[in-house]
Amino acid sequence: MNLNVRHKSGSDAILESEKRQVLAKSHRDETSEELYVQACQEAGVVPASYFMRHMNNTSMDLKHHGLGPRGARAIAASLQFNKCITHLNLEDNWIQPEGAVDLVEMLRKNYYIQDLNISNNYLGVRGAEVISKMLLDNTSLLCLKLAQNEFDDESVKYFVEALSANFRLTELDLSHNEFCEKGGEYLGQILASNEGLQVLNLGWNHIRMKGAIALSAGLRANGMLKVLNLSYNGFGNEGALALGEALRVNFSLVQLDITCNRINNEGIRLLCKGLEINETLRVLKLSNNPINVEAAILLLNTISNRPECKMEELDISNVLVNPSFLVRLETVSSYHPTLRVLYAGEQGFMPRKPAYRKDPMKVIQNYLNERKLRMLDFFKNMDKDSTMRIPVSEFRRHITLAGLPLNGAQLDALVQTLDKDETGFVDYRDLVDTRNKMVRDQREEQRRKERKKRQKKQRSERALRSFHSAVRAFTPPPASRGAQDHSISPVHVSVTSLSSWYQEEEQGPILRFSAIKRKTTEEESTLQNLGPEQYYSSQGSLGSQCLSEPLTLLESSPSPLCDSG
Repeated sequence: MNLNVRHKSGSDAILESEKRQVLAKSHRDETSEELYVQACQEAGVVPASYFMRHMNNTSMDLKHHGLGPRGARAIAASLQFNKCITHLNLEDNWIQPEGAVDLVEMLRKNYYIQDLNISNNYLGVRGAEVISKMLLDNTSLLCLKLAQNEFDDESVKYFVEALSANFRLTELDLSHNEFCEKGGEYLGQILASNEGLQVLNLGWNHIRMKGAIALSAGLRANGMLKVLNLSYNGFGNEGALALGEALRVNFSLVQLDITCNRINNEGIRLLCKGLEINETLRVLKLSNNPINVEAAILLLNTISNRPECKMEELDISNVLVNPSFLVRLETVSSYHPTLRVLYAGEQGFMPRKPAYRKDPMKVIQNYLNERKLRMLDFFKNMDKDSTMRIPVSEFRRHITLAGLPLNGAQLDALVQTLDKDETGFVDYRDLVDTRNKMVRDQREEQRRKERKKRQKKQRSERALRSFHSAVRAFTPPPASRGAQDHSISPVHVSVTSLSSWYQEEEQGPILRFSAIKRKTTEEESTLQNLGPEQYYSSQGSLGSQCLSEPLTLLESSPSPLCDSG
């Protein structure tokens, strides 16, 4: 009997406990709804029924609801104590900086939201500043999407210090904003100092030239990022060169998207210098760049020449390929069976220059040079009457009898040049003037080619100097042994513009590192007085000599640090 009573009392206790849980949950739900309704009344907005119905879900999708700043304030007030929602999507709600302030205040109390999407909300510079302050303290957010928020170069500098200190955030979307060259410099600092981001989307910005080079330098120093989207930016060949240099050292990146970046065949050649060394990249997207099947074959050859290459997807979906490419692809696939290449279709062709046709006047001049004749002597042999004029028919006959290698079309073109007025005669003065014009044109063409080649080389060397200067700026030299016992102040990342490193070759060889402050000792002073090339030529990865690096950076004396152990 006692056993039955005891059993009954135990069952009643369980039922009572379940009843209390149900009542507590009901009371909590009622409180959350009442809190939201009250916040809406205070803000003067209509409550969103969808939000009220899904308060207890883990994912809340409120995109395109037109909340505005006041609606965002009501949402933020009700989410302060919500423990269910972990994914919050507020895309396209015209939240503006005022609404962002309320959301940030909510995130200071709510530690359950891990994925936040506030894209397309017109946050601007003020919004960037507010969010950056939140990132300094927040430890719950893992994914943050801030696309299309009118962020510019002034906005991105606020993220430098925040993302240098936040190691919890693993995914960040800053696409469809207005970052330009200086924005790229700040983003390079972020990549060099951040140790948490694994996915970064910077597509649809305006990062190019110095910004592209600085960002690539930051990628070289980064060891955590796995997915990087740089599509629709305009990196150009200089950016491709810098990316190639970064890929020689970076062994964490798995996916790189440089779709539509104005990279041509020459840029692909420069990029391949990094792919020849890299062993981790699996996905490379290159579509909508001005490349042809020649660049596509170069990419295949680079992959096939590297047995350790892990490439699984190559996107060149705007390129028409030819049979030679398909044969090469089949061969490469036998060594890399997981490789998938996306291309536009067949019927591609290798661009060929038209057959070179010598200037007929140049042919005559070569004929005279070989026989050491003057033009006057050559003409007198044709001018039997010594009138310094001969009929066109006689000129043609003598040219043919002399055995000059001119076909009919070339001879017609020469006659048309010499007898512009169609008088039926070839004048000696016209022949000399035509020869002199040919010489001038050839000299000008030669100068033009040399100038173009020189400018191309100078651009590449300037981009490389800027790249390695940025790498040195992002990576301060380590303290010497004698200074290791002294205290080191906390790391401070500078948010000033990096334009100084771009002009380093004009400002002198000594580089000033602004990324860290140390107490000055005698040994550190000696270390800092070393030229940047002298110091970094002795370092392992950062000082490794690149095949494409100009000689001005390679010719340096060994550093005494090598002998110090």
